[in-house]
Amino acid sequence: MISASHLTRRFGSRVAVNDVSIEVNRSEIVALLGPNGAGKTTTLRMLAGLIAPTGGTIAIGGVRMTKAIGGALRGRIGFLPETPGLWDRLTVRENLAVYAGLYGLADAARIVDRVLETFELTDRAATRAAELSKGMRQKVALARALIHDPDILLLDEPTSGLDPEITRSFRQLLVDRRSAGCAILVSTHNLDEAERIADRVAVLQERLVAVGTPTALRQRLTTGRVLIRIAGTPLSYLDVARRFDPRAFVEGEMLIVNAAHGQEQTPGLVAALVSARARILEVRPEMPALEDVYLHLVGDA
Repeated sequence: MISASHLTRRFGSRVAVNDVSIEVNRSEIVALLGPNGAGKTTTLRMLAGLIAPTGGTIAIGGVRMTKAIGGALRGRIGFLPETPGLWDRLTVRENLAVYAGLYGLADAARIVDRVLETFELTDRAATRAAELSKGMRQKVALARALIHDPDILLLDEPTSGLDPEITRSFRQLLVDRRSAGCAILVSTHNLDEAERIADRVAVLQERLVAVGTPTALRQRLTTGRVLIRIAGTPLSYLDVARRFDPRAFVEGEMLIVNAAHGQEQTPGLVAALVSARARILEVRPEMPALEDVYLHLVGDA
């Protein structure tokens, strides 16, 4: 749906984005992670056609974005910047109506009414933007980004500073848009949010450091240890576990075993514990949190 190839952007002598290639497919959410100054906002602005890359190409639905047809292609994109950028002296309805007009939407008044209802903003329609809370301003900005029903969404820190209720409604909206076939690239510092909704995660630090599903990225740092929770005292079964791993130990309510051969070794270990009358409540591989993986990748970069 949206594809960037060897994307580079320089500001004078400073390189903000360096040789980044990334694709976002239909019905997919990709979370763009990276520290401050990593080039996330610059990447989104290039993909939205707001600034030109110094090098590389961008294609929307297989059509290369150029200066000549950039305007037409931007009509397929909904872009939410980090700051909402609403006109403070205009009402919520007027802010949306301006953008409906800019996109040349037929029956703009009806579309604005529908969007107000979808985002539960009807009761705020006559409120000036300057009087809205941060969460409401962000909600209006997202409604504005979606008013022309784009099939591509580029979102820059959409839930930064929002309360949990509004954040949850944002997440559900993104999931709904994905189900409707939208391709979504969302920049975020919220790793829990990325793990909840993203099909893939891209880690950026000027260059693209890694791309993959959250599970695949977490598996990069897997320890090979198996955690076994046993009813009662796991210490009673430490001798059984040490037949498989002499360094097995107990931590809290968990029996921790280094499984040298992973999945092949675990069934035998579980069978031995059951034969020793252990009541096993849980068996799982030890997996790092996405936060640990992210910090590892960024640290290496």
